[in-house]
Amino acid sequence: MLQYLRSLIFIVQMYLMMVLMALAFTPFVLIHRPLAFTACRTYCRWVRWTAAWMIGLRSEVRGDTPTGECLIASKHQSFFDIIMIVSEVPRPKFIMKAELRWVPIVGWYAIWIGCVPVDRGKRGRAIEEMKQRVEAGRSAPGPLIIYPQGTRVAPGAQLPYKIGSGVLYEQLGQICVPAATNVGVFWPRRNILRKPGLAVVEFLPVIEPGLPRDTFMAELERVVEEASNRLMEAAGFHAAH
Repeated sequence: MLQYLRSLIFIVQMYLMMVLMALAFTPFVLIHRPLAFTACRTYCRWVRWTAAWMIGLRSEVRGDTPTGECLIASKHQSFFDIIMIVSEVPRPKFIMKAELRWVPIVGWYAIWIGCVPVDRGKRGRAIEEMKQRVEAGRSAPGPLIIYPQGTRVAPGAQLPYKIGSGVLYEQLGQICVPAATNVGVFWPRRNILRKPGLAVVEFLPVIEPGLPRDTFMAELERVVEEASNRLMEAAGFHAAH
């Protein structure tokens, strides 16, 4: 019960601070757009810091953090893995659900930092729109981040890796940095309770450009799933077989 109460207080202050920081940063962002990255990074570091002392959830980003032009393909388990990536990766931009454009503050800043909205319900058309929007935004520096399974995936759940990652890998012709995580063990999708422990996002060895799409997709899924399972097991989670 105490951890539940601490979690509730943490969540309330997290969203309250989002509003306060938006009020503080937005006038300056409207004048100088790159300050949107500063605003996002500041907020994400605030969330990580308060999570550590308010609910006992420490966080650690491992591996070589990407800094140049590349594709980051990351396991996605909760809002907290986004927080961790944005707090460390310079000038990140995400492939995101189109409906997030209309969410106050989150949607504004997503567009301002160059995120690419995709309507997932359009299937083949969505892929073409994604390619066009990514190409239009290539002049903006910074890594492009995609979640290969297309949504948050609870620990232990099995969802297929979608073709979008392979399409972007071919289109960009850049290295791909896979990323694994265990954050869903501590920060579930639809639950107020946040558990104490060590949340990890780990950047894995790069996949060089030039592989056939099917080979790339198989390798991406293998390395991300193996590393995520390892991190989750270290956190005390064991998937049912």
